[in-house]
Amino acid sequence: MRAGLIGTGMVAATYAAAIAASTKVRLSRVAARTQASADGFVAAHPGLGAEACAGALELVTDPEVDFVILATPPDAREAAVHGAILAAKPVLMEKPVERDLPRARALVEACEAAGVPLGIVLQHRARPVVADLTERMAQLGQLHAVEVAVPWWRPQAYYDAPGRGTYAQDGGGVLITQAIHTLDLMLSLTGPVTEVTAMAATTGFHQMEAEDFVSAGLRFASGAVGTLFASTASYPGRGETITLHGAQGSATLEAGQVRISWQDGRDEVLGAAAASGAGADPMAFTSDWHQWVIEDFAQAVAEGRAPMVPGREALAVHGLIGALERSAREGRRVEVG
Repeated sequence: MRAGLIGTGMVAATYAAAIAASTKVRLSRVAARTQASADGFVAAHPGLGAEACAGALELVTDPEVDFVILATPPDAREAAVHGAILAAKPVLMEKPVERDLPRARALVEACEAAGVPLGIVLQHRARPVVADLTERMAQLGQLHAVEVAVPWWRPQAYYDAPGRGTYAQDGGGVLITQAIHTLDLMLSLTGPVTEVTAMAATTGFHQMEAEDFVSAGLRFASGAVGTLFASTASYPGRGETITLHGAQGSATLEAGQVRISWQDGRDEVLGAAAASGAGADPMAFTSDWHQWVIEDFAQAVAEGRAPMVPGREALAVHGLIGALERSAREGRRVEVG
């Protein structure tokens, strides 16, 4: 299938690498905020054979585009999505859906009302080892406790980019920009969180509007309890982890690998270690996971089924992030709505 890419910022190179490696999807058109940016991206990736468009409207209405990949900052999503809806073009969108839950819900509902497929790129779900862990969840037994850690690092230069770490452009800091991947993956394994108690701060490492440090307690619908630590102030940065403590064993997921310690004394290791952009280079991760999400979306459109992460399903992590932010702001326990 033929994809059109809107947005040529930092993550666009990952999409280029993912599509270049794919035999199922090719990139036909590219649009950006400026014509120069679109032309520059096409020139930098000649092997893709894509052509630059004058803007998003030209791209979504082009008959050479079967679906749209939207990789703009969160504050530039609304117009592009509504343009795709009018052109009846399916949309695969970089996370987050929008800057907050109400705006995200509005975009999801607009696509649903128009019957336009919407998928979200939360590529951590595409790791092969996640399927292995999912199969073993029942064997772990009743879930009692959860530990989530995202001890990442970003230098100040990262936040010096215009709009980065602001509520107006990004919708916040470490929660919605970095930890959203791990939180979404956690929810896919544990089920919903019902209430949170959080503290958030901006450390002395960074000059930015939003938070770079969050610590929180979680209570799950299953009855389990959990902890969350998320930061971009943990130099030099370490891989994120999700640890699930069940009645029959404990499993720790770190990047591409799962380690299980069973209560009967057995130990099991699944998968292989992988980088995830935890350190100073935010793009230091494989493009394979993006490739699999893109190919799944194309196949989902062709088959008329739901993609790996439908827009509606991505609202759960937005709701959790919103509750964490509200708890930290108000200094109280908050129910996840």
